[in-house]
Amino acid sequence: MLYVIAYDFGTTGVKTCLFRIGETLELISSAYEVYGLYIMDNGGAEQDVEEWWSAMCTTTRKLFEKTDIRPEQIDGISFCSQMQGLVLVDDKGNALRRPMSYMDQRAGSEMKACQGPGPTVSGLNVHKLIKSLIITHAAPTSVKDPIWKYKWVQKHEPELFSRVHKWLDVKEYLICRCTNQFVMTKDSAYATFLYDTRPGRWGWNKTLCNMYGVNPKHLPKVIDSCDQAGVLTPKAAEDLGLKRGIPVYGGGGDAILIGVGAGCINTGDTHIYCGTSGWVSTVIDKQKVDIFALIAGIIGVEAGRFNYFAEMETAGKCFEWIKEHLVLDEIGIYLNKIHVAESKESIYESLYDYMSDTISKIDPGSGGVIFTPWLHGNRCPFEDPKAAGLFFNIRLETGKTELIRAVLEGICFHLRWMLEYQDRKIKTSRTIRFVGGGALSEVTCKILADITGRVIETVEGSKNVGAIGAALLVAVGKGSLPDMAAIKELVPVKKRYLPDPDKKRIYDINYQVFKRLYKSNKKNFAILNNRKERCENGRK
Repeated sequence: MLYVIAYDFGTTGVKTCLFRIGETLELISSAYEVYGLYIMDNGGAEQDVEEWWSAMCTTTRKLFEKTDIRPEQIDGISFCSQMQGLVLVDDKGNALRRPMSYMDQRAGSEMKACQGPGPTVSGLNVHKLIKSLIITHAAPTSVKDPIWKYKWVQKHEPELFSRVHKWLDVKEYLICRCTNQFVMTKDSAYATFLYDTRPGRWGWNKTLCNMYGVNPKHLPKVIDSCDQAGVLTPKAAEDLGLKRGIPVYGGGGDAILIGVGAGCINTGDTHIYCGTSGWVSTVIDKQKVDIFALIAGIIGVEAGRFNYFAEMETAGKCFEWIKEHLVLDEIGIYLNKIHVAESKESIYESLYDYMSDTISKIDPGSGGVIFTPWLHGNRCPFEDPKAAGLFFNIRLETGKTELIRAVLEGICFHLRWMLEYQDRKIKTSRTIRFVGGGALSEVTCKILADITGRVIETVEGSKNVGAIGAALLVAVGKGSLPDMAAIKELVPVKKRYLPDPDKKRIYDINYQVFKRLYKSNKKNFAILNNRKERCENGRK
């Protein structure tokens, strides 16, 4: 019997979970704490390491308020976290500046300056693109990729940059704070696009470092996700309210561990995640890349397995946005209003439940209204930081409920778009595991099944799948589970949703229009969302 604490560091908060792992996996206790995401006018998106650590300490102590399990019984710690952040630290592990989030898109000039003469494909110099593809089966074709964040700091903050000891990602910083060890798991290393994945050559690649102007000394030791990174230091143990010496494991990024927590570990298994962001991921046994659609085969937690991964920047965040700006009475025209989830007469646990129930009464297709979920640009199947959200085809008879349903349908249309792009190079599964906060809504599950035409399965603990994946890696690392294959038995299916062919025919019409909306509005997005040009034009 193992007791494991798993930390799931998302975009805006950490979910800390205490699990008991034996013949079954049982969630004993959990706690959640938010932290900031600081969006800047220049495209920057940053966070604060002290807010991360404070949230981690607070939630860890809260775990033991709800259970008889004591801190000295904990057998291991592991992490699941957002990926492609940039945390630059000194030789003592202190962050030199606020971390740059995966959403940071300010390094366009640095990306352009690095290309040099010659033609480009997907924004990257052809020579560099080919070399990257040969070495890593991927390339830094997005302005949000960590290399360009690194180059941005190098150019704009040279004094600070001169003090850099190591380049870490989100969970790697937290591992360092726990253990004083500078490490990076293979999936995080791969996400830098500097890690050689060719058979027999795995490791940091000096050729790519030279090509992109990265100091190899800044890159930490690489370990496997199931490896022990170190042990909890006395200082970290005191902060967290735990005992010193607890083993701390590598864990993994959300892109791979959410799939593990969903039970998608075999070749061909596809899962869809809908949280703040969203993605489609399929397990493959050979690396694939679609350089034009920005889909790549990320290193998985098991040797010889990869995750063919397609990401959208905002998914559930769109539903949160419409809750804040359309569902709630923001303009204050009522003298007295009562939150539907706080009313004593309410049958709903949250406003999201109320929203889902309300839009379930609206016919598929939302009366012809289509929403594009690109509220912070988009990455796949097209890269454009200037892309934005649209409500298209509003008429006099359109009401709030149609608009709300259109948001959910728009998210699912985009997920289908990425799923179809994956099918161009690999075979995705006909039955898909759906996880994340979005999977808690039966309405969303039904819409996703009808729009994609696939069978949708949900699992127990859908919102905790990242933490579940991290905890299961500790069990594998300690030898309590014989291998990764044993994980599937610990992640049972909760419910299945079959697609409705009649509804799919309705959605197919809207979907064809949805796919054309970006091409039709690409120039308009560029005009409206290029802040520099708008300022210059205003001065003229």
